[in-house]
Amino acid sequence: MASLVTCPHCGARPKEEFTVKGAALARPAPDAPQEAWFDYVYLRDNPRGRYEEYWHHTSGCRRWLVVTRDTATHEIHETRDAAQRSEVTA
Repeated sequence: MASLVTCPHCGARPKEEFTVKGAALARPAPDAPQEAWFDYVYLRDNPRGRYEEYWHHTSGCRRWLVVTRDTATHEIHETRDAAQRSEVTA
């Protein structure tokens, strides 16, 4: 049985249609100190539990999504359009 991911635009689709692009982190302000940019680009937490990631619906609507996934079980708890979010929390 194929694992399905619910795209807010296309409905339930096979996970193979999506590409995981990494942690959904808030981007520093353009004038943020160099240390903030270094942390944003190079440092990542490796949490156990729920984590927000950017996913791209590569073989579907080609929209960017924020997917809340459990890193221990790989269960997907929520998917939403990345353009319609006001704030990402990791």
